[in-house]
Amino acid sequence: MTQRQILVTSALPYANGHIHIGHLVEYIQTDIWVRFQKLRGHKCLFVCADDTHGTAIMIRARAEGRPEEAVIADMREAHVRDFGAFQIEFDNYGSTHSPENRALCHTIWRAIRDAGLVREKDVQQLYDPVAGTFLADRFVRGTCPKCGAEDQPGDNCSKCGATYSPSDLINPKSTLSGAVPEIRSAPHLFIELEQLHGFLEEWSQSGRHLQPEVANYLKGHFLGETLRDWDVSRPAPYFGFEIPDSPGHYWYVWFDAPIGYIASTLQWCEKNGESLDHWWKNPSSEIHHFIGKDITYFHTLFWPGMLKTAGFSLPAKVHIHGFLTVGGEKMSKSKGTFVMASAFLRHLNPAALRYYYATKLGSGLDDIDLNLSEFVTKVNSDLVGKVVNLASRCARFLENSRLSEQYPDDGGLFASAAGLSEQIAAYYEEGNYNAAMREIMLLADKANRYVDEKQPWALRKDPSKGEELREVCTVTLNLFRQLVVYLAPVLPVLAEQTGQLLNRRIAHWDEVGTPLTGTTVSPFQHLMQRIEEKQVNAMIEESRPQSSEATPEPVPATPAGHPADRWNDSGEALAKEPLAAECTIDDFVKVDLRVARILEANHVQGADKLLQLTLSLGGGEVRNVFAGIKAAYAPESLVGRLVICVANLKPRQMKFGLSQGMVCASGSGGSEVFLLSPDSGSVPGQRVH
Repeated sequence: MTQRQILVTSALPYANGHIHIGHLVEYIQTDIWVRFQKLRGHKCLFVCADDTHGTAIMIRARAEGRPEEAVIADMREAHVRDFGAFQIEFDNYGSTHSPENRALCHTIWRAIRDAGLVREKDVQQLYDPVAGTFLADRFVRGTCPKCGAEDQPGDNCSKCGATYSPSDLINPKSTLSGAVPEIRSAPHLFIELEQLHGFLEEWSQSGRHLQPEVANYLKGHFLGETLRDWDVSRPAPYFGFEIPDSPGHYWYVWFDAPIGYIASTLQWCEKNGESLDHWWKNPSSEIHHFIGKDITYFHTLFWPGMLKTAGFSLPAKVHIHGFLTVGGEKMSKSKGTFVMASAFLRHLNPAALRYYYATKLGSGLDDIDLNLSEFVTKVNSDLVGKVVNLASRCARFLENSRLSEQYPDDGGLFASAAGLSEQIAAYYEEGNYNAAMREIMLLADKANRYVDEKQPWALRKDPSKGEELREVCTVTLNLFRQLVVYLAPVLPVLAEQTGQLLNRRIAHWDEVGTPLTGTTVSPFQHLMQRIEEKQVNAMIEESRPQSSEATPEPVPATPAGHPADRWNDSGEALAKEPLAAECTIDDFVKVDLRVARILEANHVQGADKLLQLTLSLGGGEVRNVFAGIKAAYAPESLVGRLVICVANLKPRQMKFGLSQGMVCASGSGGSEVFLLSPDSGSVPGQRVH
């Protein structure tokens, strides 16, 4: 495999607020992708920084009676602490209020000036007479002038996607003081983005750099008409960098914030003796940005335009994700679901949230929902009950002893799991973590069935079975380690603990293909504890406001302080397939849903969508079923899996054979198909009530 050089960034968190679990969606998503690339042996650099400039910081500093630099220094310390606790590992974490960023802003501004893209014009801007400052977009909310949606930010509408100026809002109000803003005129500097229209259309519509739905969004909302000039300056008072050729004016935060990606890289280069051009002006260096969908506009139009004009490399891909909801609703302080990272850490293991988010994150823009009951069940069932359980059931039997010198016959389990290496790697590469987690947990199910069949605890009681016990434990611990290698990008602490247990550090993805033999097993230490509902309840209770506190507006899962669409679950799936007419309980019980095990799964010659499944209902009862899931599942990954089967469906003669039932699944079809599976403990033949 050719080693790739990859530079990765997450959106810069705003230095006016602490990290919450909504923000963590993005940073955990990015960290998983970076750890995967490093595990594959690529040279991957992960940089980020605090976004420190703007009116909000200035107002807060005034209120606290201290310099802005003191405010942002304290928040940076808190951000770094929270990120580290969630095992989010940046190679460099900088600040947009740094000398490196100031110098780069000057360089890029000079290039934009030289390209003839800057012009000055007077702007009627909203001014807060109580706070005594002009209002940035994010500090104005009102009614959208295009669609009439209420409570919209000052630059774009979360309902219809329209963009506008804050002064265009109907019934605007300042979020700083609640005052009705005044309209005042001041000169501003603009970048004429329309001059870059052709380039931006070519770059965004190439099919290489953006998800299809993002490219279509840009085409439909912006690139189909003349691009608006981009206002990149703010008059004093403003906390930021003063524009060198325009005294008294400062670069708007969205000008200097993305340049912070380059500045953070420069800081790393200076510490490590490398060249910035090697990362930002090198055709073989891949640049990947991970952002929330609310800041698509800035990262897919303004930012590529700036980079192109200044001679820097363009992003290879901008990975855009949705927001977080909790229990199907926006995060809410009044309900205790607006959970700060620090509050989560006081009650729960951060690895649990990393894994849960991984099971929810796909490669698209869909919002993800944190269902707290499912969170408890999934972590306990998958991580504790399936993965860690493998080690706890066998490691104690070989404490301070050695694994077998030759890897025993395991019926092909290890080799079969190793054969899925590239498929699972492809899921990680695509950002389709939920598909990767499904495949890994299917392997965990198979490994646990092996232990159930071999019963090492019974072998332990018979002194004559000592060597057989060693072989069974050798297989089990190797299957466990193989799973942990696959999970290492998601669960780095578990990977480290596994290395200590088996005295061999997990260092490379390819280790899934080579079993360990002859190594000493260290004394077993608990790897992960079950989550108790009382822990979750205590976290929620802590996150509720005290009775004397006002309840702030819920905030979506985007970097704090930036304009946010506040998109929620769209309801598109329900709209496409509305609820069926009511049925009675008598109607429902006519459908006999049963747990079934997939004994065989095969491709169907001549069928583009179908797989042939042989299902066991237990007791020798077997059904032949054709299922339209070929685009979503490899046949070999399904063998041994428990599914839900419609067992009394009238057999249907198809051109490929007789289909004697149906497996239950959700999704829109094609690759978006998700088989329904019962919880652990279910057995073939059980009826679903």
